[in-house]
Amino acid sequence: MNYMLNISFDGTAYHGWQIQNNAISVCQVMEDAVEKIFKTKSQVIGCSRTDAGVHALNYICNFKSDLLIPEDKVPYALNTKLPPDVRVKWAKYAEDDFHSRYSVHSKTYVYKAICSDIMNPLMQNYAYHFPYKINIENMQMASKYFVGTHDFSGFMTQGSNQNTTVRTVNFLNVSQNDETVEIEINANAYLYNMVRIISGTLLMVGMGKIPQNEIPEIIASRDRTRAGITAEPQGLYLKEIAY
Repeated sequence: MNYMLNISFDGTAYHGWQIQNNAISVCQVMEDAVEKIFKTKSQVIGCSRTDAGVHALNYICNFKSDLLIPEDKVPYALNTKLPPDVRVKWAKYAEDDFHSRYSVHSKTYVYKAICSDIMNPLMQNYAYHFPYKINIENMQMASKYFVGTHDFSGFMTQGSNQNTTVRTVNFLNVSQNDETVEIEINANAYLYNMVRIISGTLLMVGMGKIPQNEIPEIIASRDRTRAGITAEPQGLYLKEIAY
């Protein structure tokens, strides 16, 4: 049976999703829980790699097991073996050929930044402290230039290996609620650190360091040095996966 899970996790204590040799990962605790409940070691396949400190609201993963457990019982069983910062929200039986990563149609991320002189200590692990005044209208105008199909080489961590650097951004919305700025982006796929670099670039537009009308030229240049900072990981949330 191919089990599909929707999980949510606080990434603060983890070195991302992917299993690491010398650090704890979300995948590792998931595989440990699956082994305890399903009585056999199974590979848990994730929909996306995540960096250390990145969070997920709706992360999809799947694994296969010969043991049949009712769909509605799987979350409760696995949650008894998981740490409190990782939770299975729902589970269902998937087709045998379903693959959490390769079956993805699009992914939506949200990036949160708090633009205030003093950071709320309760949010230090859940948002990026950006202590500058920002112009939200300029950020919103700049965001429109990212929508569409482009070569996003300039918005990828240098040294990354990709077969192609062309990606399609379906929408990118920027909003502000008091001191909190949220950047929501949906794309068919992403390059390494693409969301964090786009977010950092938009924040620099907001503070006036990058003119909003230069974004098309920066994208076309494919030059990482012309884009903005790589925003810190704790502000990033995987929001939704579409299949």
